[in-house]
Amino acid sequence: MPEDKIIILGLVTSKTGALECNDELKQRIEEASQYISLDQLCLSPQCGFSSTVYSNELTVDDELAKLKLVVDTVLDVWP
Repeated sequence: MPEDKIIILGLVTSKTGALECNDELKQRIEEASQYISLDQLCLSPQCGFSSTVYSNELTVDDELAKLKLVVDTVLDVWP
């Protein structure tokens, strides 16, 4: 893969309020880095928090917790 390509890993679900485990996210990023350079990987929620006309069953606090999880995981993996 050319070095200027970025792969975004949508590992944090925007469908439910259940919070993913930081260590599991880091493990999945590590697994992906076996195929693509870590410098070419990013972490993101899988899609927007309102991906249907009726929205998803998440509160604002759920969304903020998920975004904080993404930031915390990114800072652990890419300090």
